[in-house]
Amino acid sequence: MRYTKPKRLNKGDLIGLISPASTPDDLSRINSGTKYLEKLGYKVLVGANVGKNHGYLAGTDEERLNDLHSMFKNKLVKAIMCVRGGYGSPRLLDGIDYKLIKRNPKIFVGYSDITALQMAFLQKANLVTFAGPMLAVDFHDEVSPFTEEFFWDMITSPKKNGRIENPNNEKLYCLKKGGAKGQIVGGNLALLVSLMGTQYFPDVRNKILFLEDTGEAPYRLDRLFNQLRIAGVFDKVKGIVLGAFTDCKESDSSKKTLTLGEVIEDYFTRIKKPVVYNFQHGHIKDNITVPYGIRAKLNATKGFIEFLEGAVS
Repeated sequence: MRYTKPKRLNKGDLIGLISPASTPDDLSRINSGTKYLEKLGYKVLVGANVGKNHGYLAGTDEERLNDLHSMFKNKLVKAIMCVRGGYGSPRLLDGIDYKLIKRNPKIFVGYSDITALQMAFLQKANLVTFAGPMLAVDFHDEVSPFTEEFFWDMITSPKKNGRIENPNNEKLYCLKKGGAKGQIVGGNLALLVSLMGTQYFPDVRNKILFLEDTGEAPYRLDRLFNQLRIAGVFDKVKGIVLGAFTDCKESDSSKKTLTLGEVIEDYFTRIKKPVVYNFQHGHIKDNITVPYGIRAKLNATKGFIEFLEGAVS
């Protein structure tokens, strides 16, 4: 399958902001993030329902869906950036007009809960999307120079990134030697597993599977990894890239537990596929943007990942 790449972003283009999951506790982050984008030379359109609350959701399902659809319908909008993750994106999946998205391929950016939308867009609309910075999380205050440089390079230039270097000399650990080439799928582990058994779960055959997560105790990660294992996902993919697993420890010191490292070792040193760990993407400040759907090369033996093509046209 060849996925559709959105057109590159140019200075002066219009960026649309939506909240398909939760809303920020501090709405001033939306204003400061908007100023950041405008300072870089972009125009900004804030979704009509951004800033609303419905419990832990950023408005009702209908309101969040309307903002999503209106941004894809608007011919002037060239990129759509999610304000934050949280929870709520999976509730929208069966209400989305995927033909609309297929007819209007655009840069679509977010991570964490947004994984649900990104895998659905890949599966149902063949759209390359970007696990990258979110306005009220990454672009509202002190912006990481690494995160912004990597992200803007990726969405403004059709050139391939080539070999990817972790920031801050972070080591990429080899858990299982070998090499693989394939298109990148995956995202947040909990969100990906929540799509299993639905029409929105991506086709993982011959792909490179990327996984990250945050705030999950080791036994919960164990359960999620095991579900992928017994569903045959690890057998179908060509290789696996593990990103950042932040705050994934047992909070109750009186409980018996495995460590995060022990859980990862249990699952990923036994499979017969190349696996690397500590790729710097996830709930961290210095973040590598991951483009879902483009071809990548994984060399676990030598410890590197290479993006083999650009992600925009």
